[in-house]
Amino acid sequence: MILAAIDVGLKRIGTAISLDGKTALPQNPILRKNRKQAARDTSAFLEEWRVERLIVGLPKGGSSEEEMERRIRHFVGLLNFSGEIEFIDESGSSLEAAERMKGVVKQRKDGRLDSIAAQLILERYLFRKSLA
Repeated sequence: MILAAIDVGLKRIGTAISLDGKTALPQNPILRKNRKQAARDTSAFLEEWRVERLIVGLPKGGSSEEEMERRIRHFVGLLNFSGEIEFIDESGSSLEAAERMKGVVKQRKDGRLDSIAAQLILERYLFRKSLA
């Protein structure tokens, strides 16, 4: 089963895939100009990779948790995707991604950090499934 994860942000959407159910690989981020364009580009990404299950990170904790969850669920509802969708806690994924990239790449706003965060979300999901 081909899986993908997305880390939905207001400016960029990080993406990652797993072709074997064991390894998560970051992909090019989707730059977000507006909601419709981002949903169209994300849908195209999912179709291109023939994704069967989409893992979506949701922020848990923090003062804006409810608002961000509402926005993310709304965005996912705009996707043209008929596969399975699972939401998991993404807490700390962006900080962990920044830590993982330290010394490798300067923290630029090109979205690579967002895709590393998506990779971490997918790795967490795969690890949790391997324990079940």
